[in-house]
Amino acid sequence: MHKNGWIIYNDSLPGNKFIDFAEWIQSAAEQKGSKATIFSNRDVLAYIAKNNSQILVDHLQMLPDYVVFTDKDIYLAKQLELLGIPVFNQSEAIRISDDKIATYQKLAAVNLPIPRTIIYPKTFFATEVKKTIIQSAVEAFGFPMIVKEAFGSFGEQVYLVHTDQELSTKIETLGTNPFMLQEFITSSYGVDLRLHVVGDQVVAAMKRQSANDFRANVTAGGTMEAYQPNDIEQELAIKATKAIGADFAGVDLLLGPDQNPIVCEVNSNAHIHNLYDCTGINVADFMIDYILHTISGSD
Repeated sequence: MHKNGWIIYNDSLPGNKFIDFAEWIQSAAEQKGSKATIFSNRDVLAYIAKNNSQILVDHLQMLPDYVVFTDKDIYLAKQLELLGIPVFNQSEAIRISDDKIATYQKLAAVNLPIPRTIIYPKTFFATEVKKTIIQSAVEAFGFPMIVKEAFGSFGEQVYLVHTDQELSTKIETLGTNPFMLQEFITSSYGVDLRLHVVGDQVVAAMKRQSANDFRANVTAGGTMEAYQPNDIEQELAIKATKAIGADFAGVDLLLGPDQNPIVCEVNSNAHIHNLYDCTGINVADFMIDYILHTISGSD
């Protein structure tokens, strides 16, 4: 019996990369004989009332057999889950992945290698930077040092600071935004590895490099090349994905002084077009195979 799915994305974000990701997944589903309909999160409304929680969609005839959730609207994802629909990835995995502080806490809880980190205390009003916090971070990490906001994408909310004054000024500009202070892995300056995990395997990987930026993100100007990860790197990426409860994820690894991998980020909604251009591997095919196998096993 053919399975019908929904693909949820966010059409309020600029650029075509978000609908592009949804369309790649839709195409992969249709090639596997599964009809998949793309919806913006603004077209699927979560309705909640006493004894009546549902989804409001124009011309809705039946709920889908599965949902591929490529957005960060975790309330909508949760509503779909509460209605008994298998959602990939689930709302909790998306929530943890979106919050880098929560991600590091999950990774540390299962003893995975991460950069040493200090979480900056939560503030409700922009206040003068507490010098003792800066002193603690400098004593722990020295300079240069990473300042990383809890929420951000494509490397845009990650900063490299070199002095007490730079650090203090950056903290002041962040105001009440949650962020962390982190050791800078100098051995991985401008270089990282992106491993895409689906289920229990790494299905594609690439090495990203930047000649003039400490971040290796392709969107920030980095270059990419196909990469064959070793067993240690693959095992770490799979464990990191499972640590946040994701079914699939793009895991970014830094290279430590001894070239051993260190988890930098776990992206529950990692886009796959660049990875295809680099490796010729369509991760969407693996995602749909995994989803259809999973829901078939639960029937």
